[in-house]
Amino acid sequence: MDFAQTVKEIRAKLNMSQEQLARELHVSFATVNRWENGKNSPNMLAKKALYDFCNEKGLNEALIKHLLDY
Repeated sequence: MDFAQTVKEIRAKLNMSQEQLARELHVSFATVNRWENGKNSPNMLAKKALYDFCNEKGLNEALIKHLLDY
């Protein structure tokens, strides 16, 4: 699974819109949209923020363990 698919799956599991996820991560809607469409990759700080957010929400470790590897 690539990063774009992972972000989409995370949002689906959390039942969040791109805009809601963007707000939680303190990035723009356009940023999340680009991540999901594979047009841009997050920097390490944004990846860590996404990983930490997912951990706080109790998402399955198997889903998020590789977020920092991309």
